[in-house]
Amino acid sequence: MTAADAPKRIPAPHIEYGQLSPVLIVLGAAVLGILVDAFLPRRLRHPAQLMVALVGLAAAFAAVVALAAGGYATDKAHPAAMGAVAVDGPALFLQGTVLLVALVAAFTFGERRLDPAAHGRPVDSFAAQPAAVPGGEAERAAVKAGWTTTEVFPLMLFAVAGMLVFPAANDLLTLFVALEVFSLPLYVLCALARRQRLLSQEAAVKYFLLGAFASAILLFGIALLYGYAGTVTYSGIADVVNGTVRTVDPVLAQTMGNDALLLIGGAMVLMGLLFKVGAVPFHMWTPDVYQGAPTPVTGFMAAATKVAAFGALLRLLYVVLPGMRWDWRPVMWGVAIVTMLFGAVVAVTQTDVKRLLAYSSVAHAGFILTGVVATRPEGISSVMFYLAAYSFVTLGAFAVVTLVRDAGGEATQLSKWAGLGRRSPLVAAVFAVFLLAFAGIPLTSGFAGKFAVFKAAAQGGAVPLVIVGVVSSAIAAFFYIRVIVLMFFNAPEEGGPSVAVPSLLTSTAIGVGVVVTVVLGVAPQYFLNLAGQAGVFVR
Repeated sequence: MTAADAPKRIPAPHIEYGQLSPVLIVLGAAVLGILVDAFLPRRLRHPAQLMVALVGLAAAFAAVVALAAGGYATDKAHPAAMGAVAVDGPALFLQGTVLLVALVAAFTFGERRLDPAAHGRPVDSFAAQPAAVPGGEAERAAVKAGWTTTEVFPLMLFAVAGMLVFPAANDLLTLFVALEVFSLPLYVLCALARRQRLLSQEAAVKYFLLGAFASAILLFGIALLYGYAGTVTYSGIADVVNGTVRTVDPVLAQTMGNDALLLIGGAMVLMGLLFKVGAVPFHMWTPDVYQGAPTPVTGFMAAATKVAAFGALLRLLYVVLPGMRWDWRPVMWGVAIVTMLFGAVVAVTQTDVKRLLAYSSVAHAGFILTGVVATRPEGISSVMFYLAAYSFVTLGAFAVVTLVRDAGGEATQLSKWAGLGRRSPLVAAVFAVFLLAFAGIPLTSGFAGKFAVFKAAAQGGAVPLVIVGVVSSAIAAFFYIRVIVLMFFNAPEEGGPSVAVPSLLTSTAIGVGVVVTVVLGVAPQYFLNLAGQAGVFVR
C-alpha cells in the first residue's frame, strides 16, 4: 500500500471550552435540573430547581461578560469548536441579552401561586399530589389547574442553550442543530397549561407541525447551498458567492457555482428563519400559540426566540450572503412592509389581550426588519438594541397579564379589563407603561429602538420603508391607547376580574421590565454605544 492509498487520519477535535463556557454552563444547569427532579423529595424540588436555574443563568451571563472583557468582542474572528461557532461582538451581545431575558423569565416560571380554589385560598401544586389535597374535589381541581411543574426549568435551560448557539453558529449544520435544540423544549412548554388543556395542547401541536415544516424547508435549503458551494461553513459559502474561492469537489463539480441552487437554497434558509421571527407570511402560528401557551412561557418565547432568530438572520445576510444583497434586499423590503402593516392592522380587530400582543409582535418583527435591510453597521447595532429593549417590555407585559384573573383563570378578554385602573391603579399604570413602549412613545425604550432602526434604514437608502414604518406605528398606537382608555376611563363591570397580589418573583420580573423600559428610553446612549461597539460581524 502506497502512502497515497493509506486512509486519511481524522484529526482529533479541538474544543475551546472557555469560549463555549456560557453554553456549557447552561447545559450543565439543565442536566443538574433533571437530576434534581429525579432524586430530590417533591417538597424540595421547586426551590432547588429555581435556584439551579437562576445560578446557572447568572453564571453563564458572567461568562459572557468575561469573554467580552477578555477581548473576544473585537473585529478579529474567534472561531470555536473547530469553526462551528463564532465568538464575536454580535454573538456575545445577543447571548447576553438571551441570558438576561431568561433570568427574568425564570422568576415568572418560578411563580407557585395558582388560581384561588373554591374555598378562597391558594393551593400549591408543588407541595402536594392532587389526591392528597384536603377539601374534596374543588381543592383537587384547583391543584390540577396549575400551569407549571418543576420540569419547566430544565426545559427552559435546554431551550436557552440552543438560543445561545443559534446566533453564533458559523456553519449551516450547527445552525440547524441549534434550531432543533431550542425548538423542541418550546413545543413541550407550550402544552403545559392545565386549566386550558385543550387550547394549550392545540397550540403546541400547531407550533410543532408548522415548526417541523419550517425546519424541513431550512434543511432542504442547507442541502442546496452545500450543492452550490461544496461546503456548509459561512465563510466558505461567502467566498464562493464572491468568486474569491472555488472549492474543488469532484462529486459536486456539476452543480457548484449554479446560481439557481444559490438563490433557491438561500431563499429556503431565509424562510426557515423568518418563521422563527414571526414575519408575514410565516406568522400563522403566532396568535394561536401565544394565546394557548401558558402566559409565562409566551413571554419567554416571544422575547428570547426573537433575539436568537434575528441574530441568526443577521449573520446569514451579513456574513454568508452580503454579495447577494441586491437579490435579497428587495425581498426583505417586501416582507418588512407587509409584516408591519399586517401586524398593526389585524391587531386593531383583536379582543383578546394575548392575541393582541401576538399581532403586536408580528408588527415589531417588521420594524426590526427595517434595520436588517439597512445593510450598514448601524443596522446591526440598531437591531440588537431594539431586540434588547423589546424583550424586557414583552416580558413585563405578559407578567402583568398573569395577574388579572377571574373564576376561570387568567382574564384575557379585553372587555374584562374595563375599569382595571380603578380596581388596581398600580397594575394598570405599569401595563400602560409597557403599552406606551410598544407604541414607541418618547421617553420609553420603544421610542429609542424605533428611532435607531428607522435612522439606520434611512441612512441605508430605505426612506420609503421608514415612511411605511411610521404609518404602521401610528396604526399600532391606536390599539395600544385604546387599551389604556379601556382601563382608566371605562367603568368596571360587575363581577369583573380581580388583580392577584403578585409574589416577590412576579414583582421582580415586572419591576425589572419597568426599570429597563424607562432607563433605555430616558438614557439610551450608553446602550446604543455598547451595541455599536459589538455590532461588527467577523469571519
